[in-house]
Formats: sequence, structure tokens, C-alpha cells
Amino acid sequence: MDSGRADTLAGRLARLGFTEPAIATSQLSLPPLDSFVNDPAVLDALGGAADPDLALRALGRILELADPTQAAALTAAITNDPGLRERLFAVLGLSEALGEHLMRHPEHWQVLLEPMAIDQRPNAVDLRTELLSSVGADPDSPKPVALPITESGIRASQMLRQRYHRLLLALAARDLANHVSMDEVAGQLSDMADAALETCLAIARSELHPDAPACQLAIIAMGKCGGRELNYVSDVDVVFVAEPGDEGALATATALARGVMTVAAEATADGALWEVDAALRPEGKSGALVRTLASHLAYYERWAQTWEFQALLKARPAAGDIELGRAYADAVLPLVWSAADRADFVNDVQAMRRRVEKQLPPDEAEREVKLGRGGLRDVEFSVQLLQLVHGRSDVMLRSPTTLIALESLATWGYVGREDASSLASAYRFLRRLEHRMQLVRLQRTHLVPEDEVSLRRLGRSMGFREKPVDSLLETWKAHARVVRRIHEKLFYRPLLDAVARLSSGDARLTREAARERLTALGYHDPDGALRSIEALTSGVSRRAAIQRTLLPVLLGWFADAPDPDAGLLAFRRVSDALGGTPWFLRLLRDESTVAQRMARVLATSRYATELLIKSPESVRFFADFAQLSPSDPQTLATEISSAGARHDNPAVAISAVRAARGRELLRIAISDVLGVLGVEDVGYGVSNATQLALAAALDIAIAGWRSE
Repeated sequence: MDSGRADTLAGRLARLGFTEPAIATSQLSLPPLDSFVNDPAVLDALGGAADPDLALRALGRILELADPTQAAALTAAITNDPGLRERLFAVLGLSEALGEHLMRHPEHWQVLLEPMAIDQRPNAVDLRTELLSSVGADPDSPKPVALPITESGIRASQMLRQRYHRLLLALAARDLANHVSMDEVAGQLSDMADAALETCLAIARSELHPDAPACQLAIIAMGKCGGRELNYVSDVDVVFVAEPGDEGALATATALARGVMTVAAEATADGALWEVDAALRPEGKSGALVRTLASHLAYYERWAQTWEFQALLKARPAAGDIELGRAYADAVLPLVWSAADRADFVNDVQAMRRRVEKQLPPDEAEREVKLGRGGLRDVEFSVQLLQLVHGRSDVMLRSPTTLIALESLATWGYVGREDASSLASAYRFLRRLEHRMQLVRLQRTHLVPEDEVSLRRLGRSMGFREKPVDSLLETWKAHARVVRRIHEKLFYRPLLDAVARLSSGDARLTREAARERLTALGYHDPDGALRSIEALTSGVSRRAAIQRTLLPVLLGWFADAPDPDAGLLAFRRVSDALGGTPWFLRLLRDESTVAQRMARVLATSRYATELLIKSPESVRFFADFAQLSPSDPQTLATEISSAGARHDNPAVAISAVRAARGRELLRIAISDVLGVLGVEDVGYGVSNATQLALAAALDIAIAGWRSE
């Protein structure tokens, strides 16, 4: 290739998105890629990849490693089939791991030939049949057994990985070319996991001693797999259930369960599948790996903690003895839907979410798509909590799948439709981002990378071609803000709808349901709380409009404090005193920290509340921690003595001194509740204020005596 043509090609490649156009030009000038150098359609398709340089390098290696027949067929398909080009380059431009899979198995490119219409895509039965057949097991057998060495001469566990990753390649190609939705991807990944678990079980059966006692064993999917919303790379959470049979049957079931876990995690030349995690079983990792159904029920009825019922919400039979699996699901689900009756249920769920946030390493928290603020867990915890609270009496809310459950919550009025739509959109975006991060190396990760190259690749794979890094980060953060905002108000907004005089015909929370929700959230007098909400939000005034904006978040903060009822009632009293003052509501609306501090104090200390009611303008204390330190003794002495000296009437003067002392005690009480002051500082401040007030009172008394 002459230098002029090379310069022209390099310039074109740079415009197409190649970051190393000179190297790409060199690669295209030599076999096996030289047949594409003058094909603008192929070059344009490469430019459409998330990382064109990566796609070109991977393509070259695949063609080099393929046998001549396969290489020629792939080259012809790339030249003549636009759909194949799109799907192949979409994979090679993002996923290093799937590119390496094609280098090991070049013939697998053929799964990318057809995009497949929805009715042609493999269903759960097809996937089970394909994976079982790949290891020589009979898919029609009630207890299929694999061949140790398959007909192709490959060990069963390795053959399973080859076929699984072949299916994964086909799915990822359709996903990255936007031929399937995120919901469909998660559903098929879950079906593939079920089929793989069944195949692992067939391999484990092949390794049992011939005289091992027969047993019934069911594998129950939990977590994302149970909800049919699995990631590309994720631990597959399971619970193993057996039924007693002949002596030794439970030991056989335990051996099979261990075999399933070993086969799934075993590393081969084709990698591993994923880890099978049984930590959600009764007593966690310290408990028996396999239990009977009766043993499971005895544990859940006597010992289970709140989070275990939350986990059981997604339990479903996945593999093994399906009838036993169904019996398990039927038996535990009634326990799930009565979990919200437990004492402190909502507090337990919310506390668990807060613990997850606090445990994140500080240098990772802002990059966490799953566990960080505004991440996937915020959506999932919100939906699950509302399901568990209201699913007791509303069977329409009982789907284990997050997005289906969210749609049901919106349909039946537990979540506003606009909020549900925003939350679903954000959830799908975050899941797609998580999927693409995992596809790069087929590794379990939820951290957005920091380096420019990885961010550019991710951004382009998400469809951002103009300023892909900036666009990706801005869109991600915008969705995270939406998720966090809705997460914080989701439990409380419908309470306002329940008491508002709305003309809308949409289904919404009834007053009875609102009472149930307030009770579940820790309010002991739900009727009184509803009256306060109605008083604060009724009408069309600017004050009512701002209160309707503030209350959803305030109700949550009250619920997090020791006495939610007192907090709400106190806020109503303070609002009655200051609601007509423009600065008060504006301060709370625009300064969320002020509102949160005030909510904490009102729902914690009746003493501080009474002091605030007497001096409502002291709400300003919440705006600045500097104002919450005890006053300088000299300054406070001047303030208290001056308050009394301004009045000739001793009774009025004493009232002024008491008011000045009350403001100082309020300052100290707020500081105490919020943890600004330690015990010694609080004691000093109270003693000093009292001493100065007594001194001022003595001065007033002496002045009065002298004037007589």
C-alpha cells in the first residue's frame, strides 16, 4: 500500500473512531484482514463498534486461528451480511472475553448469523435440552445423568462450558446490537442458569457411587436468578431441599449439592460458569447445606430474621425435583407475606439498606452502580419493601421480578405512575450499564471504571457517540439522582394522595391502606398522623403546595427517629406558628439538611420541641452548626442580663430572662440530639445558662426591692 493511500485510510479510520489509525492501517494491509481494506461497508461497521481497534485486533486473531474453510466462510459472511457484521463487531468491540472464546472456537461465529425473531429464540425447555444433550444426558429422563466423557471426546464439565458460552455469545450479540431488551436478556440468562444447574446436577449424578441411596433433591433459585433477572456474571443464589427416603438419602442429596457447586465453579480451558452460592440457606454458611422441607419450615417459623423473608420473596424451583421445588415454594410463600407483621419489620429492612451503604469502601462508593446511593439496590429495596408491606392483602403485587412488581405497584396506586416510569427507566439503564461492564472480561463487577479508554468503550457501547465519556457519566449520575430522590419518598408520597381531595380517577392508596403503611413504618397513631398530613397539605395555597413537596421526605426522617408521631405533630405545630412566614418553608424546601436536622430533633426530644414551639424563629439554628455551640459565657451573660434590664415590670423582666435562657437551652438540646456536643459540654452549657439566669433574676429582684 503506497503512503498516500495509507494516509488517506488512516484519516478515514480516525474519523470512524479508531484511536490507533496507523496500527489499524497496517493490520488491514496484511492477511487475513487485507480483503476488507477496500470495503467501505466493513470499515463503517468496524467504526460502529464500541472500540474499533479492539474489534479489528480480535477479528484478525480469529481469522488466523480458524481453519481455512471456516476463515473463508467468516470472511464471506462479513462481506455479504450486514446483520452479521453488526452483531460480530458489537461483540468484538466490547467483550475481550467473548472475543477470546471465538479465538478458541472460531466455528461458533455461526450463531451470529441470524438475529432470531422473538418466537424463534430459545425458551427454557430448549435451553435445558441443549445443555443436557451437550453432556450426553437424556433431557427426557426425570433424573438425567451425564456421560463423564462426551461423544466429542471432551469432559462433560468442559463441554458444558463450551455450549453455555456459545449460547452466551449469541445472546450478547443480540443484546449489544439492540435486538433484545434488558428484560429479555435477564430472563434468558436466568433460563440458561436453570438449564446449567440441571446439567451440573446430571454431571454430579454421574460421579455418585453406584450403590448410593436414591434421593429427591430440588434446587431453589433465589436472588436475581429466582426473580428471572440475572446478570451476565453473577453468583447464582440457591437453596437445596431434599425429602427423606431410604437411610442415607440425605447424605446422597448433600453429595449431589456439593457436586453441583463444584462443577459450576470448576475452572477449565473454557473458564468457569459462575459460583453457586448457598449462603441464603437457614443458618447461612454454618447451617446444613441440604435440609428437608419440614426442617426448612421449622427454621423459618421459629428463627428466621427479617432479611431471610425478603430473600424468600424470589424463591422458585429451578432444577432437580420440580414437584418438590414447587412444594417448597408453596410452603414458604405464606411466611413471606406475613413477614411485615413482625415487630420493627420496616426498620429492619431500612437498616439493612443503610448498613450496605456504610460498608462500601469510600473510594468505591461513588462508582458503585449496584450498591451505591441511587444504585440498583435502592430500586430493589424500595420495591421489595412496598411489596412485603402491601402484598399481605394484595396478591397483585407478588411478582418476584422487580420491574413487573414495580408496574403492579403503579397500576394499583402504591407508587405514582410518573415515579414508576422514571424508576423503571433508570433501573433499565443501570442494568444495561452493569451488563456491559461485566461483558468486557466476563467478570462480576459493579464498579464504573475510571480510565478514559474503558469509559469511552462503555459509553460507545451504550449508544453515546458524541463525547461518549462525558455523556455516559452525566446520564448515569442523572439516573442515580432520580433513583435516590424517588427511593427517599417512595414509601411516603402515596400517603398524601390518600388524604388529598383529588379528582383523578386513577387507582391510588386508600385511607385504610395508608393507615397500614403508617403503622408498618412505625407510627403508633396512624389516624392522628393522617389528620396532621391532611391539615398540612389541604388547600391550594403556596404553603400547602410546599408542604406536599416536603412531607414525603420528612415522613421518612420522622420514621427513622424514636417517636415518628411526636415528630409529625410537632412539625404541624411549628408550621402553624411559622407557616405564614415566607422564610420558614423556603428554608426547609431549599436546605434539605435543615429539614433533616429539624425532623430528627422533633421526633426525638419533646423537651427540645416545646422549647422550639416557644421560640419558633430559632428554627434558624438548624441552618448552621456554628450556631449550635454553647454561647460564649460573656456574650450569654450580656444577652440574659440585657433581656431583663429592658423591662421595668419585674414579672415581664423575669419572662424575658426565661426566654433568653430557653433559647440557649434549645441550642444545647439540638446540639445534644444531633451529636454536636459531648456530655461534658452539654452539662457545662446547661449549668452556665442556669447560673446566668439565676444571677439576672437576683438582679431583677434586688432592683424591685430597692424601688419599693
